[in-house]
Amino acid sequence: MSGVDAVVVAAGLGTRMGGGDKLGLLVAGRPLLAWTLAGLAAAPIVRRIVVVTAAGRVGEVSAAPWLPARVSAVVEGGPRRQDSVAAGIGALGAGLPDDVILVHDGARPLVSPALVARVAAAAAEHGAAIPVVPVAETLKRVVDGQIAATVDRTMLAAAQTPQGIRRDVLARAWAEQPPAGAATWTDEAALLEACRIPVHAVPGESANLKVTLPDDLARVEAALAARGDFAAAPVVPRVGFGDDGHPFGPGAPLVLGGLVFEGAPRLHGHSDGDVALHAVCEALLGAAGLGDLGRLFPAGPATPAGIASTEMLAACLERVVAAGYTPVALDVTLVGARPRLAGHLDAMATAIAARVGVAADRVNVKASTGNLAGFEGAGRGISARAVAVVIPHGRGPSLS
Repeated sequence: MSGVDAVVVAAGLGTRMGGGDKLGLLVAGRPLLAWTLAGLAAAPIVRRIVVVTAAGRVGEVSAAPWLPARVSAVVEGGPRRQDSVAAGIGALGAGLPDDVILVHDGARPLVSPALVARVAAAAAEHGAAIPVVPVAETLKRVVDGQIAATVDRTMLAAAQTPQGIRRDVLARAWAEQPPAGAATWTDEAALLEACRIPVHAVPGESANLKVTLPDDLARVEAALAARGDFAAAPVVPRVGFGDDGHPFGPGAPLVLGGLVFEGAPRLHGHSDGDVALHAVCEALLGAAGLGDLGRLFPAGPATPAGIASTEMLAACLERVVAAGYTPVALDVTLVGARPRLAGHLDAMATAIAARVGVAADRVNVKASTGNLAGFEGAGRGISARAVAVVIPHGRGPSLS
């Protein structure tokens, strides 16, 4: 093995984080990307690092004071992961056939020097290597909303990065499947599999998580504090309250908690009338000190009529995360005499948890008939109340 270089892919959008550049979000006062690069630079075996970032951010990242000295170039990525990887490898220039190139996700900030060395050594010996971890959860095959089968997980593993490949092996793969070709590969291992090139598996690390949901930021900060990378400040949670109510209107179906109830009348409003998600939005905005839902989506021409409340929630979540807060828990109460909701509360909690990016067991949804009181108890509409808890994950987004 002549040398080991690394390409950090940091050009994608964090769609499950509400959109925008999640790698610029602060964790313990530093951008997420800074922690990732520091982790790679801590591996003595890595001689050069190329960062591939989004269009328009090359200058900003290049000038960042936290950029490790081992970063030799910052280049613009492409629309697909393979385009970005090719741009990064191109920036490394020519090398020796037995050089190893490591490709690492910018959203994996807890990579360890030991894992980097393990992957590099295996790639040098076998031609290509990736770290994998066992699948812990029981897996189910779902067809049309029903459990069709339990999947045998004994032969399954979850892939991580960095993924390593020798230059001579990469040249063979690209000769058969050029990166600019029509086929799209989710990672380097998928490309090699398509070219019938063996990929060696090495033990990964459970701590080497990929930040995809807002809740992951708090997990990264806790891990960094636990290993002594910074002195953790006391975590002070913030709590917000939200409520909303709509009468039933003409038309159908009812949309509630992100679920669709066919045959039930829809709730009247400028949006789709989902009072559960509206209350969640209000609670999240309140907890983060960001005003209320009406300021973001006024009931007028500025807000499209019939806008989906899931879209409104995504916009609110993006602002909450950008303000430096991670949602950690939600409690939602629905009040309405109809339709009967008892059998749908768990599914609603799961749907809301997925939208907000928290664990399902941290979202509670309950319902009341209203006991014949008010417009809800009389069956003329539904109201919702929500309490949200958020914790700070930094001081806001910044790449400087």
